[in-house]
Amino acid sequence: VSVFNRKSSLSPTALEQKDFAVFENGAPQEILFFASGETPFDLVLLLDLSGSTADKIDLIRKSSKRFVDAARPSDRIAILTFSADLQVISKLSSDHAALKKSIDDIEKPIGGTNFWDALRFVLEHVLGQSRAEHRRSATVVMTDGVDNALPGVPGDGSTTSFEDLLKIVQRSDTIVLPIYLDTEKEMDKHGALKDAYLLARESLVMLAAESGNVIYQARKVKDLEGVYGQVMRDLSTVYSIGYRPASRVRDGSWRGVTVQLLGHSELAVRAKHGYYGK
Repeated sequence: VSVFNRKSSLSPTALEQKDFAVFENGAPQEILFFASGETPFDLVLLLDLSGSTADKIDLIRKSSKRFVDAARPSDRIAILTFSADLQVISKLSSDHAALKKSIDDIEKPIGGTNFWDALRFVLEHVLGQSRAEHRRSATVVMTDGVDNALPGVPGDGSTTSFEDLLKIVQRSDTIVLPIYLDTEKEMDKHGALKDAYLLARESLVMLAAESGNVIYQARKVKDLEGVYGQVMRDLSTVYSIGYRPASRVRDGSWRGVTVQLLGHSELAVRAKHGYYGK
């Protein structure tokens, strides 16, 4: 559950279990587990190095180091880049010096954009250790959202369909935080890919919504320096809430989940919309 102050960018005050109410399919549920925002995070920084961003490696390196600096000592960070291929720059680590050194090794890639495959790999493989150790996890992905599999975009693109990726995000406990990097003017000067860029932006909104979030905006790579700081502040006010569903039937059906804050009208809350009962 992410909590935001409606009136400012300041972090809200610390909340307790009694401040939350959870409903499944409209029925109130008893909260049995509660962890505050101080719980350690495993963070994956997934960087799109295709298209117009490929010529801005220095800025991407600099902003990525700012992201590492903003993390807490207890947080672990992994860094991956993608174009047509996926590269693991650093596995999960809390060693900030080593992470920054690996960032210096990021090189300009060659090829298209297999965004959907890259995000699927992170969710299914990179964060497996986090689930085993019961650590909260988040994937911060910087991208324009364009995959070569989109209609009208040259190249083969991902083998994973967007529909399949959306289902994977729905089933995942990992928070997905897209940072939309606007490359349309640089990459589509004749407007030939306008529809593809529209679909790409819509897909990022949908991915974020499945984690109970919105997309962050960066009009140019340099803007990432400020965005990463905001992302880390938002992650610091995330709470983990657990309950045992009143309905014990495991028929695979979708269970809608709603989280409300009690007595805090100045705060907004966002969380995953539900889960499949399996």
